[in-house]
Amino acid sequence: MSIAANIASIKERIAAAARRSAHPPDEILLMAVTKTQPAVRIREAYEAGQRLFGENRVQELDRKVDALRDLHDTEWHMIGHLQTNKATRTVELFRAVDSIDSLKLAQKLDAAAHTLARKLDVLIEINVGGEATKSGLVPNSPALEELLMAAPRLEALAFRGLMTVPPFTEDPEGARPYFRMLHKLCGTIGARKLPAVVMEELSMGMSHDFEVAIEEGSTCVRVGTAIFGERST
Repeated sequence: MSIAANIASIKERIAAAARRSAHPPDEILLMAVTKTQPAVRIREAYEAGQRLFGENRVQELDRKVDALRDLHDTEWHMIGHLQTNKATRTVELFRAVDSIDSLKLAQKLDAAAHTLARKLDVLIEINVGGEATKSGLVPNSPALEELLMAAPRLEALAFRGLMTVPPFTEDPEGARPYFRMLHKLCGTIGARKLPAVVMEELSMGMSHDFEVAIEEGSTCVRVGTAIFGERST
């Protein structure tokens, strides 16, 4: 199937999952994950109507940006682990960072955004499975609380919600408890009405489990393989 056909099929599945969870389908965002994908494939997705894209590495988008510069209404989100020394280039390239995993990173991005006179939307990445191999803050940890309390001082950042990558299971149902956990955490933080912290976005769900994620409250699903096919090496 073509990229356009894949996107159309995924949108139908998103709508069906949204109806099962009593959420309006148009409130669920589809993010096309472009890791390892060449500019020509990204352009094909754009021509099929896709505008929201996610990239895992700053240097990868940096290599593609000139070939995509005419696609003016695209919105790029950084969704991978980010090193603090890439903060400035990140703010230059991306509309949002969905993978904030430390106060130090948030401070670096805030400083870079101030310098560039930008306002950067951010999500806090939560390591729901406590996996040592994955980035993200542990739920209800002192480090998470420290970041939440610092939000009012990080004036160039807009804290919009949470993101997670759950432990992988072949059966999408295996991810459901983790998605439910993140949804609950999002509600708990939101109920505190912390200054400069809004909990309105929940980025969870990928190619193999996005329907379960939507049923558990996801507002944005990050889909790569189901749109572009298996990644090239």
